[in-house]
Amino acid sequence: MANVGLPFRPQQTTAPRIITRCIPLVPVVAHPTHFWGWVRLIAQRMAQSFRLMVGVQDYGNYVNHMRRHHPETPPMSERDFHRYCLDARFPSKAGKLGKCPC
Repeated sequence: MANVGLPFRPQQTTAPRIITRCIPLVPVVAHPTHFWGWVRLIAQRMAQSFRLMVGVQDYGNYVNHMRRHHPETPPMSERDFHRYCLDARFPSKAGKLGKCPC
């Protein structure tokens, strides 16, 4: 009677789950060999993180994703991509900003 109301019974597994594939969000580059290379890499990654925190989407990652996973579909232009992201975040009518973004 333990399964009353449940449409299915989840299987109980004792084996640990194993990650079979991990795809990085940004292209993997060779590690910098000098100090300023590391500083530049850290600054780029921090800038990308801050942009994503405030809602600015990364067009480069979008284009890489489209090339890798949807090669038959051409990616949007950068202007169309940013318009799409803005419309998705702040829905409006007739292309006018209907809600205050702040």
